Amino acid sequence: MTLRIRQAGRAIVLDDENRVLLVHFGLAGRRSVWVTVGGGLEPGETHEQAARRELAEEAGLDVPELGPPVWTRTHRFDPGIRWDGQTEHYYLVRTRHFDPQPRHSWAQLNAEGVTAIRWWAIEEIAESEELFAPRRLAELLRSLLRDGPPLEPIDVGV
Repeated sequence: MTLRIRQAGRAIVLDDENRVLLVHFGLAGRRSVWVTVGGGLEPGETHEQAARRELAEEAGLDVPELGPPVWTRTHRFDPGIRWDGQTEHYYLVRTRHFDPQPRHSWAQLNAEGVTAIRWWAIEEIAESEELFAPRRLAELLRSLLRDGPPLEPIDVGV
């Protein structure tokens, strides 16, 4: 059996105080999780184009260029979802702090499973009982801030 793996582009949006912008994703009856802004590729899109489109749709942020690709992640979805899993490419985005103003309506975002969007300090993530993706998000962000972007994207696991 061939797995149906969706391709996705994501943005690690860090503000001037090194807070990260995350969206809360959850569908009825499924685990909810805080994730970076992003989503699946539309036909003909690159990972970078998808990340930029999702930044506008989910956060109202227009960026002419993304920073470097820094992470990749492949994970399986819970049974019963159209796709078996997803491979994500993460791009670094540095910006001034802003209040997210999604271009999509909340009805559109809710239909996709997005229920909230907010800035998180790394320490908040480390101390939270919430579920984050990637699971080691606080550790990965600390490393990214300490060491800078890697020369090649690193696989961050689940």
